[in-house]
Amino acid sequence: MLASGCAWYLGYVFADIIPEDTVSIAIQNLQNIGERPVIKAPLPKRQKCDHWSPCAPRSYAYRLLSGGGKEKMAKICFEDELLISEQRGNVGRGINIAIVNYKTGKVVSTKFFDMWEGADFSGEMTAFIKDAPQGSLLLMVTHDDGSARLKDDGKKAIEELGSKEIRNMKFRSSWVFIAAKGFKLPDNIEKEKINHSDNRKNRYSGWPAEIQIEGCIPDNLI
Repeated sequence: MLASGCAWYLGYVFADIIPEDTVSIAIQNLQNIGERPVIKAPLPKRQKCDHWSPCAPRSYAYRLLSGGGKEKMAKICFEDELLISEQRGNVGRGINIAIVNYKTGKVVSTKFFDMWEGADFSGEMTAFIKDAPQGSLLLMVTHDDGSARLKDDGKKAIEELGSKEIRNMKFRSSWVFIAAKGFKLPDNIEKEKINHSDNRKNRYSGWPAEIQIEGCIPDNLI
């Protein structure tokens, strides 16, 4: 009886001295013994211009996305910078063009040319392309329609940069194109895509789905 009384008294004393939360943690730790630790997979690292995989060192990342319908505006990303986008407020109906200095990777100029209505934007676009310095990258995307007022001199200027599809562009075709002026891009990179409007297949009412190209350009081509 004396031993039982001593054990009860010591238990009472320890319970009074040791905080309740400490006891709860100790019990929880005992219960967790033998449980397998939960291993969480690390989140994938975001790549430049939202590529799935990174570009090699000493290369430029690019991603061109045409517009989709009326609401989804076109985008041009280069080295993880949005050169043309709705957020920047410099995208519009027609053909959108960004000129980039190849040596520095920095944007020189951006502009969009409405090919549906207004003045002779085709002529302005042709002059814009021809005035681009040698050693430039030219990145082009359409939003809405880029064909209705596109004249032959504009088509020829883009064709001379290497476009295979500019003369195939139709009303509201989705089109993206990247070109180099004064040097040659590698043959194995995506340079151009086109998607024509077809009421049987269009994603949007009267408009085809967006079209996209992306890739990596070595920075030692010139």
